[in-house]
Formats: sequence, C-alpha cells, structure tokens
Amino acid sequence: MAWLVKGILHLPAATGRRARPRLNAAIMSRFVILLGGTLTVTPRLRTQVENARVIAADSGMVHATTLGLDAELWVGDFDSTSDALADRHRQVEREVYPADKAATDGEIAIEAAIARGARDFILVGGFGGQADHTFGHAGLVLALAMRGYRALLTSGTEEAYPLLPGNHHFDVPAGSRISIVPFVDLAGLDLENVKWPLRQRDVALGSSLTLSNVALGQVRIGLVRGYGLALAYPAGQ
Repeated sequence: MAWLVKGILHLPAATGRRARPRLNAAIMSRFVILLGGTLTVTPRLRTQVENARVIAADSGMVHATTLGLDAELWVGDFDSTSDALADRHRQVEREVYPADKAATDGEIAIEAAIARGARDFILVGGFGGQADHTFGHAGLVLALAMRGYRALLTSGTEEAYPLLPGNHHFDVPAGSRISIVPFVDLAGLDLENVKWPLRQRDVALGSSLTLSNVALGQVRIGLVRGYGLALAYPAGQ
C-alpha cells in the first residue's frame, strides 16, 4: 500500500528484503548518496563506500548495481529513471516527489539521510553530466561542512573536499594532482606535503596559483579565512 504525506508519495519496500546487519554507530552515521552523474569504479572508491548506508537520488540508483550496494531509500521525482531501472530495484522503499519542487533530488536525499542520523557523507556520481548540477553539488558539500558534517564529492577519479577555515588533512596517494579552488578570497593559506608548498599565502578569487599541485602523500592544509574546494585526482586508480 502506498500513502501520501505532505505531497510525498511513499512506496514501501517489497517483501523479501534482506535484513541489514548490525553495525557500529560510526558506520551507521556514514551515508553514500547516489547521484546521477558519471562514475568510474576504482578500488579506492569501493573502500570509501564499504559498509556505508545508501540513499539513491532518482537515476543515481544505477550506480547501486555497479558498486554492489543495497539502498535503503530511493527519493526523487523519478523523471530520469527508466522503467527497467525502476523494476530492477522495486524492492527499495521510495519517496516520490513532484517535479515542481524547491530542491534537487540530491538535496532531498541528503536531508533524508540527516533525518536518519547521517554525520558523514560521500556523494557518489556528483561530477559530469549537467554543469549546473555539478556546481550545485559542489555547493552542497560546502554547505554540509558549514553545518558541521563531513562530506566528499566523488566520481571515482575526481574528488572534491570542502575547505573551510581551520586545519585539514587529505589522505590522497603520492603523485595525485591536487588543486585548491577559492570560492572567495582566501587568507592565510598553508599547503604542506606537496611539490609546491605555500605558507600563510593570500589567494584571490579567480587566481590559478593553487591549481595543479602534486601531493607527496597525505596533504595538510590550513586556512585562516575564506572557503573553497580541494580537488584531488587520485594517482594509480
């Protein structure tokens, strides 16, 4: 039986769904959000999503099969979901939203995860496709960080981490290309364990100074003021 609450159509999961194993609190608060962008499956990505809870946004469900993941919820207006994809995952609980809404399916999925206890997000399939959605996803990971959540946006071969004032450590393989993209003027930027380190450097919005550096291992970044993204292209994937 389906039911309607506040304009959202809820479709319960079909019978025969596998029981979720009991996991510790840290794992239970880590969520993968499946988005509809491009995806390259790598060993690093498989490790990142292992044991996480999963919510799919519309056509992002296609990545569940590719990664061997079981989603606990599927949300969206389903305007980009094929009949075959819908049938393949008919056992997953759904929340169906109208096409005329004030948020993307990805943002709806994130808020659903927060309601279920999420503290740590991996947005899978957030690059590629439509540029407006890619930039929107970048804004989402920044907004999540500003709200106190951990967040990563990834396509498997490209990763985006929110960069806010404070000290950060990014675990990327040696030889990975890494760039800092300011969204406003940055003040007091430290960049360590890279080929071209920086110390207390101010970086203006639009500057290319911090593009295409090379990681020597785990990258350490400090920032006094401003915000942006750290983009990494993991080597050896």
